[in-house]
Amino acid sequence: MATTRIAKLEHYGLLQAAGADARAFLHAQLTNDLENLPPGHARYAGWCSAKGRLLATFLVIPHGDGFLLQLSGDLVATVLKRLSMFILRSKVKISDVSGAWLQYGVWEPGGADALAVSESGGSVSVAIDAERRLVLAPEGHHVPDAPEHDWMLAEVRAGRPLIALPTQDQFVPQMVNLELAGGVDFRKGCYPGQEVVARAQYRGAVKRRMYRLRGAPLQAGQELYSDDAPGQPSGMVVNAAGDESLAVLQTSAVEAKSPVRAQPQAPALEVLSLPYAQ
Repeated sequence: MATTRIAKLEHYGLLQAAGADARAFLHAQLTNDLENLPPGHARYAGWCSAKGRLLATFLVIPHGDGFLLQLSGDLVATVLKRLSMFILRSKVKISDVSGAWLQYGVWEPGGADALAVSESGGSVSVAIDAERRLVLAPEGHHVPDAPEHDWMLAEVRAGRPLIALPTQDQFVPQMVNLELAGGVDFRKGCYPGQEVVARAQYRGAVKRRMYRLRGAPLQAGQELYSDDAPGQPSGMVVNAAGDESLAVLQTSAVEAKSPVRAQPQAPALEVLSLPYAQ
């Protein structure tokens, strides 16, 4: 019988967008539709520069009169500063609340529908999938018995990109499969970089995609090499855990089965499947 496992998540930070205009403000900034987000549900989204490059990826969680935004912890300060610049006259306040919440990854089979949100005793729970849920708690009621690595590995295997400082402003959303992971709505209105993102989608201009690799411990932002372009970097790691990683590669090289390597002379990395069609 499967047992509950808990990992304390310290790799992530949290921003809060609160106020009467929080929903409209985030809807106008992010790649996904928040105006029509059903009550009790979270949503993945990205935030882009004017050139359509991702500055952050978020799990957007409704809470109180606004939202909590889970993101890579090393981006909290820069994203807070830059996102706040767009508030202007909107009735919304963006703040760093990373220190106000403890974040836990919980493995508990038989959970709620994916991205369903519930609150109890001051804690917020988000069903990530049928096996896992994210818990945000104001106090340490949970006792971790699993390493954070296991959670990060599960995220890699789910094909979920996490933009961090080394990869900020490097990729349009489609390069990291954000639309396949449910983080982009092509029918919503404008947001920063929207024209670039839409053009890449409808003109078939995306020649790089994110793939899952196995075979060596890698780091976010690390360059990768393919035998079809000797000596020239042809890919970049998005996020990694152990010897598995998500990396953006030239689709032509992968389709041609050209070996992908961490270094030009290193052993070839194995290209693995993702849980969604590419």
